Amino acid sequence: MNQENEKKIVKIALLQLLPIGSLKEQFEVGKAACERAKEMGADIALFPEMWSDGYFIPQDPQELEKLSISADSDFVKGFGALAAELQMAIGITFLEKHAPKPKNSMILFDRYGEKKLHYAKVHICAFDLEKMLSPGEDFYVTDLDIGRGTVKVGSMICFDREFPESARILMLKGAEIILAPNACPMEINRLGALRTRAYENMVAVATCNYPKGQPDCNGHSTVFDGVAWHRDEPGVRDMCIFEAPEEEGVYLAEIDLEMLREYRADEVMGDNGYRHPGKYGILTREKAENVEI
Repeated sequence: MNQENEKKIVKIALLQLLPIGSLKEQFEVGKAACERAKEMGADIALFPEMWSDGYFIPQDPQELEKLSISADSDFVKGFGALAAELQMAIGITFLEKHAPKPKNSMILFDRYGEKKLHYAKVHICAFDLEKMLSPGEDFYVTDLDIGRGTVKVGSMICFDREFPESARILMLKGAEIILAPNACPMEINRLGALRTRAYENMVAVATCNYPKGQPDCNGHSTVFDGVAWHRDEPGVRDMCIFEAPEEEGVYLAEIDLEMLREYRADEVMGDNGYRHPGKYGILTREKAENVEI
């Protein structure tokens, strides 16, 4: 790849890893994976959901509190320092200490080790283990310097993908790439939801899952690049430019940012000329009709 083409590419490493146990062990395994990602040429390294404890959510409040860590903990700050050392952005996930209940969070450090985005999962699975957690407040987008330019990055976590509003808000805030840590079986319907979020918002979605061997997980980390049609390719494109196998590994995917930007400039999904936000008021209604939760 020549230097000019290289400028158009954002390389994302999906750290599809099995958790080990203690916080110290999680850090060391994560550090080694980030170093491998850098060797592979990654601009961004992304962890699966709640890497600090391997997505373990005790149902005893005291046990949960013991596992939770602050955003300023040595664990989180250690990945900030590592990002600066490697000159590579790192999206680290963790069980965040918070009152009254912890949060399911991700912090994105840029290649200088600066905290650029701090997101807590809005759509927690409150019908299951995550009833022990507090939901996040909003969705955020940041300008991420990757050294060859800047890309607008946002985040949603796992169950967030099932709600079209998550990705739509991120798109409306300018996101070009959505980082999506995950911890669940990636089967045809969940993969279809990710494909749809990418399609309807003209946005790339990079999802990092735990591999086979982690309970209720099966790998299949993916990247959908958000470009459904392209003038140089006849017919409809497969927006899934990468899908990992079930096995543990560090996997690299490349997003053609220039192609995505050209597509967004020409296509109509989410275009301001075709949207009718004045007619969408029902979307803020507190309850859906004929749906009992």
